[in-house]
Amino acid sequence: MTTTLIVSGGGDFTDPWHPFEATSELLRDLLADEGHEATVTTEVIRTLTALGDTADADLPELVVINAGNAERPTAGDDDAIAGLERYLATGRPLLVMHVATTAFPEVDAWEEIVGGRWVRGTTMHPDWDHGTVHVATDAHPIVAGIHDFAIWDERYSYLRVGAGIVPLATQEHDGIEHPILWAKHYGGARVVYDALGHEPRSYESEPHRQILRNAAAWLTR
Repeated sequence: MTTTLIVSGGGDFTDPWHPFEATSELLRDLLADEGHEATVTTEVIRTLTALGDTADADLPELVVINAGNAERPTAGDDDAIAGLERYLATGRPLLVMHVATTAFPEVDAWEEIVGGRWVRGTTMHPDWDHGTVHVATDAHPIVAGIHDFAIWDERYSYLRVGAGIVPLATQEHDGIEHPILWAKHYGGARVVYDALGHEPRSYESEPHRQILRNAAAWLTR
């Protein structure tokens, strides 16, 4: 069994628009089917900070962050990212979901870890609708054999994306292809960002589910 920690939105890391409890449970169930012993916590700051003091042997084999912060910095942000960086320094992987690009808004290291950020006043999404995901099928094992597909979801546009990512899927808005799925390395750690997953309907999409299975396999192999 792969020990997996899902850090889900709670407290300052929630908002009125994202059903984190439901989507984190769907992630837990999907990963459980792939052999993960997954635990869900909503104690974002405390949990990530504690990674900095946890013995290597007791660290989870995968951390998933499915939380957001659309409003303001939170006391403890720096400590939380320091703990996460210590975890990543062991070479263990990270899966970042959907609105988590809004979290830790004044900690530059978070953007470096993820490979991108939601920028207030620039990043946006059209009304939640039925859109098409354009898949770079031959770009990476995470998307091998997966082709363009339609999905009900928020289509993030104009994320600030850094160098060093491997774009795996995009969506078109205003005549521009916007990256919404990528893989990267942060030091010796593997990182995947998936901008899909706004609400449970996203997890009904079999191509999206397969992407998440493949991502978990690539992250933890």
